[in-house]
Amino acid sequence: MALAPLNPKQPTNHVGISGNEHADNLAKSATDSINCPVPLSDIKKYVKIKLDSNWQSRWNLKEANKLHSIKHLITCWPSLPYRKLDTVLTRLRIGHTRFTHRHLLLGEPAPHCTACQCQMTVLHILIECRQFNHQRIRCFHSSSITLKDILHKDPHPQLFTFLRTIGFYSLI
Repeated sequence: MALAPLNPKQPTNHVGISGNEHADNLAKSATDSINCPVPLSDIKKYVKIKLDSNWQSRWNLKEANKLHSIKHLITCWPSLPYRKLDTVLTRLRIGHTRFTHRHLLLGEPAPHCTACQCQMTVLHILIECRQFNHQRIRCFHSSSITLKDILHKDPHPQLFTFLRTIGFYSLI
């Protein structure tokens, strides 16, 4: 007995059986493009995910950015309960305070640390300056801390105490 060649487009076991042609037509219609509208909320969610992903990719390339050293993800950080504290914390995080950047507005030379003979920056004041080592150890219980330790999502509980102790809080 010779076998008939198979046609992949038409299963041979459905030929001539009542109702199978109808089932085949329904199956074929399921593969046709579905023309139903996508909900706007799904489009918004997709666009937000794509934008956030693009933003994060671009942020990852900005390693020289002062804020990038303490904030690697673009997610929002919680606000502090008092606006003044939140403003101080934000200025420290971006490295721009009245004390460290006033010279740009007034056309004066940048402030220098008399103890270390270097330019005053937020990094220098909070982490590097040997003049504040004693206060740093007393407030943070460590001599080897980083900006990320102090200024990350949940700032160190002793940050504002340290700033007041060294007389820098009112200059921010």
